[in-house]
Amino acid sequence: MKNYQNFKLLIVAIIGFLFFLSGSQHLLAQNKKNRVRINLEYVKVDNKEHFINIKASARVDRETVEVAHVEMDVAQIVNDEEKELGKTVTSAAGLSKFVIRDFKSLEPDSTGTYHLIVSFGGNDEFKKASKEISFKNANIEAELVTRDSINYITARIIDTSLDSTVADVPLTVQVKRLFRPLKLGKDFYMTDDNGEIEVAVEDGIPGIDGNLTLEVLLKENDDYGTISSSIIAPIGKKVVRESTFHQRTMWSPRGKTPIFLLFLTFSFIIIVWGIFVYLFRNLIKIVKS
Repeated sequence: MKNYQNFKLLIVAIIGFLFFLSGSQHLLAQNKKNRVRINLEYVKVDNKEHFINIKASARVDRETVEVAHVEMDVAQIVNDEEKELGKTVTSAAGLSKFVIRDFKSLEPDSTGTYHLIVSFGGNDEFKKASKEISFKNANIEAELVTRDSINYITARIIDTSLDSTVADVPLTVQVKRLFRPLKLGKDFYMTDDNGEIEVAVEDGIPGIDGNLTLEVLLKENDDYGTISSSIIAPIGKKVVRESTFHQRTMWSPRGKTPIFLLFLTFSFIIIVWGIFVYLFRNLIKIVKS
């Protein structure tokens, strides 16, 4: 009998331990935080605007999700110390654009490289995280030239810290469009020993008022990031605006209804009401007689 009671106590203890273990695992699973992944891209536009594109994501339940509406701290690393530049908040898509207001205030290292760090302090759902990005400052100078009635766009890239051109980097030449740019020639052109490229601009490309916005682009380079430079060239085929807004057409607003349609509509109305009036008069004559 005593052995039986001890056996019952052992079974109860094992069951209790299993419940405790499962409850602890469930609690740990609830308290587990996900790791945030931060992707950074340095962008410079028209040798003036500098900004950092930030994308925050995380793996939750084996799926990649955007980390939305979280605050990020942006700082520059100078001599192993962080100098705060500002804060930014990600959008619903986990994206943010941090504009560097005063680029001249940034301090490069001895090689002319800038080092920035973007940090996330963490919250109840995600662990804290940070990501560093390094880049050098460069300018793209673009110019339109015409030789033998053929238009060319020439461009060169200059490292501002060395004040010298950069060879063997891929530059893309394209025409800006509303939805997707139109590339000119090959996907990219490697700069020569003088850091220059020259690309012919084909004739007949349409543009508003004959103007084309030509863009020279260095995309996601390991040393210089993304650099874009644009010029407006009056060499396109002038787009004729064929607007019929002020004309009387079938698709115009009701104030511009075609005359023949108005005449036809009012004719039907007059005929129908004329028949009603004629029948009503005859009905009155019948009643009186």
